[in-house]
Amino acid sequence: MRSHKDLDVWKKSIDLVDKVYSLTRSFPKDEVYCLTNQMRRSAISIPSNISEGAARNSHKEFIQFLYIALGSLSELETQMIIAKKQNYINDIDLQIEFDNIRKMIIGLIKSVTRNA
Repeated sequence: MRSHKDLDVWKKSIDLVDKVYSLTRSFPKDEVYCLTNQMRRSAISIPSNISEGAARNSHKEFIQFLYIALGSLSELETQMIIAKKQNYINDIDLQIEFDNIRKMIIGLIKSVTRNA
C-alpha cells in the first residue's frame, strides 16, 4: 500500500483540522478547555487514525482504525451542532466536508475489505 499521505481522505481530513482550528479561535475563552479543546481533538483524531491504520500490518486493523476515524468525524459533527446551538457559529459551514469525508472513509473501508 502507498503511504497514508497519498490518500485523498487523509489530505481532506488534514484540511478539516485546519478549518476547525480557525473556526474555534473565535469561541469564548471559557470554552478553551471544553468545546474548543474537544472539537480540536476530534478533528485531529480523524487523520491520525487514518494514518495509524494505514501503518498497521493487516487489513483488519486498518479497517478498525478507519471506523474509529468515522466515529471521530461523527463526534465532531455533533460538537459543531452544539456550537451552533450556543451561537458560537452561525451555520455548520463544514457539513459538505463532513459528508464528503464520511463517503471517502466508507469507500476506503469497502475497498480495503474487498482486498482483504
